[in-house]
Amino acid sequence: MAYQGLYQPRNPKKYEGDPSKIVYRSSWERLFMEWLDLNPDVVSFQSEEFYIPYISPVDNRQHRYFVDFKVKFANGSTLLIEIKPAHQTKKPVPRKGKKATLLESEVRTYAVNYAKWKAAEKYAAERGMKFAVFTEHTLKSLGINIPGLNPKGKR
Repeated sequence: MAYQGLYQPRNPKKYEGDPSKIVYRSSWERLFMEWLDLNPDVVSFQSEEFYIPYISPVDNRQHRYFVDFKVKFANGSTLLIEIKPAHQTKKPVPRKGKKATLLESEVRTYAVNYAKWKAAEKYAAERGMKFAVFTEHTLKSLGINIPGLNPKGKR
């Protein structure tokens, strides 16, 4: 399966936006789009159709965060969703043998992601929605089979 490409929905009326321009940036996003598209409890969804402003802790400047998904469910709830590997959702820790440049990069990435997620939580709460970060474990719990993931949820 390609890591990036255009998703062609089976139910294009479910997509809020141009269904011929739905971009996925990872195989996990592609699998999740298929789940959204075929799930009868999902009324509609969007992928990177709007942005949320946030201040990056790296440069102290405003940037735009395009949330991976906005999903409306049949029960009336709306969820903003980011798809990330579980290891990117945890604060990096120094480990023996880990290069300082790698740790520095991980810390920077985590700090930016955290700023984005805090902005998304606030944005969602102000509009009666919720925000969540879905990992490979979340996707697996939804019944989405991720190739290369062992039964314990690890690569």
